[in-house]
Amino acid sequence: MPNTTTRPRIGIHAPIAGGIQNALLKSQQLGCDAVQIFSRNPRGWTARPLGDEEVARFREVREETAISPVVIHANYLVNMAAFDRVVRDKSIASFREEVLRGITLGGDYLVLHPGSARGACEQDAIRTCAESLKRACDGIELGSFRILLENTAGQGECIGHRFEHLRDIIGACPTLNLGVCFDTAHAFAAGYDLRDEDCFDATMAALRLNVGLESIRAVHFNDSKAAYNSRVDRHWHIGLGCIGSEALARVARHPGLAHAVFLLETPQDEAGDDARNLNALRECIGVGVIV
Repeated sequence: MPNTTTRPRIGIHAPIAGGIQNALLKSQQLGCDAVQIFSRNPRGWTARPLGDEEVARFREVREETAISPVVIHANYLVNMAAFDRVVRDKSIASFREEVLRGITLGGDYLVLHPGSARGACEQDAIRTCAESLKRACDGIELGSFRILLENTAGQGECIGHRFEHLRDIIGACPTLNLGVCFDTAHAFAAGYDLRDEDCFDATMAALRLNVGLESIRAVHFNDSKAAYNSRVDRHWHIGLGCIGSEALARVARHPGLAHAVFLLETPQDEAGDDARNLNALRECIGVGVIV
């Protein structure tokens, strides 16, 4: 949904233990505008069905807290680019369930990693991902609910580590109105530098050319424990990793991303880490911190 404030909306990936609505309550306590959640166990193929009372409670608490947007992250097993037919069919079924759960909860966005090309070349994997997305969404009225493809660090044989991959998948699914989730740590590890103005401008230009900044509806705002161009996915605390606060502030203050929601996926090593990283994000944006 469009951002009507003068700064990006911010949030964390919040836990759903004890009830999915608890993610909204924790986000409110931390002074967040938005939230990202899993709608189910992220490491299993099957999911417990959502109960009517559970859905009603979530929607009620969302209205009370005014947390928006609600971003749902697809489970980790889904591989829409899988060469193996069994894995691909299970992934399509699982992702279709993710879409239906997201719509039922009244979510705004569903974030998906494009998948792994293991057993096939990149271009075949890109085509497979697009076809799998169309199969998974066949017959579903998405309405305002929007699927966001996330760029990856390029570990293993994952596709999505080049913005061109996202462009080609989006182009092959014109009826799905796909958007993008831009992950700072993934981009850095994949070879998109953010650490000086020229490199940052080149990265933004590549995003604009391939997917358009307006299609970036969410930003996973993470520092990186892994080195530049390492193709290793290791999120880290804001300002303490290899990207650093100065570079991350360029992202947070870029006017072409002000419409997007900025979401932290940083580690929770100690009590208070979420609050500290949120304040670091606020400092990057240029707004007051919360004591």
